Amino acid sequence: MSTQSRTGLFSHRQDNPLHRALLLSHQLARVPTVLVLLALVGGALAQGLWWHWLTADAILALCSAAFYLAVALFDWVMLAGLPRWGKSYGPPAPPLLALSLVRWGLDAVLGAFAGPGLLLGVVLNSAISLVAGYATWVEPFRLGVTHLTWETDRLPAGAGLRLVQLADIHMERMTARDRAVLERVRDLAPDLILLTGDFINLSYVGEPTAMEHFRAWAGQLQARYGIYAVQGTPPVDPDHLMGPLFDGLPIRLLRDEHVSLALDDGTTLVIVGVGAGMTLDDDQARFQQTVARALAEGRPGLVLLLYHLPDLMPEAAAEGIDLYLAGHTHGGQIRLPLFGAVLTSSRHWKRYEMGLYRQDRTTLYVSRGLGMEGMAAPRARFLSPPEIVCIDVKGTAS
Repeated sequence: MSTQSRTGLFSHRQDNPLHRALLLSHQLARVPTVLVLLALVGGALAQGLWWHWLTADAILALCSAAFYLAVALFDWVMLAGLPRWGKSYGPPAPPLLALSLVRWGLDAVLGAFAGPGLLLGVVLNSAISLVAGYATWVEPFRLGVTHLTWETDRLPAGAGLRLVQLADIHMERMTARDRAVLERVRDLAPDLILLTGDFINLSYVGEPTAMEHFRAWAGQLQARYGIYAVQGTPPVDPDHLMGPLFDGLPIRLLRDEHVSLALDDGTTLVIVGVGAGMTLDDDQARFQQTVARALAEGRPGLVLLLYHLPDLMPEAAAEGIDLYLAGHTHGGQIRLPLFGAVLTSSRHWKRYEMGLYRQDRTTLYVSRGLGMEGMAAPRARFLSPPEIVCIDVKGTAS
């Protein structure tokens, strides 16, 4: 099988289906408020006419139309309130119209059941409102710390190292969640802080205020052995913005390079940083070159790989990478019970959707990240809350 066929739909990351869908649907953000209102009212009228045609009951049809309009207006207030209260900063129109379309389709089907259908519609639409409210107002701010202990014979017994990974920050504006991240990280007292890409939200790439807020946030991070970062995907972390974003900050951006750190126990930690490029083919080649340079003088004590996506896991395992930290998937951001992530934007789809994975000597952790997708995507998380990853490395070699 050729490399091109293996990379599939996501070979060109700036032109993959998800990115195109975000750009296309983001056009709805430009729809004037009065037209959005007219669309909701029109949907309510169409719902009423549909119910009247199915049931021949004018009162039932009026109740259906009124309830549809009421929950649609609730959705509007809920989504428009997010930026007003400084929670998140996405445009309300695209998710509002999408949610209204889902509600319209549900109610249109329930119209066939007349009175019981209206009652069931009230129950189901209320449940949708509760889920939507939780996913936009609650879960994106349920910041947690995932504590892991990872044992390795690359370090001597008794040696230890605390790593903190921060992934997919997607800064729009400084929020309460971002301030909480700084407090939690400070309390963890990390030896190393590792940023695995996607620093600015896609809606705000190059926007001065978002970049200023990121710099103010990142400048407060501190770690004993330093802070290291790699670029995320090109649409989010374009090359020309990396200088303005990181210049003057106490953060080392690794651009297809490695750094060797002498630890207090006398061993060496090598951090290999590979930036995400336009194609996985290119990234694989640059990974091989970077690892070859890192190992040119022999095997060090411990080799850590930073790469935004989990897609290099087979190559990392073949090279004997000890620990590999990635993000990108957001854990799906919106997960379904029992199924998990529907979208991951990974070549491997759900194979490395979030959490801990092992292959041969290589351990991979895929973080759910901190922020959310931009453009027209709803600023929502469901069953995938934001996380700080804290890994306590314990040596076991005698």
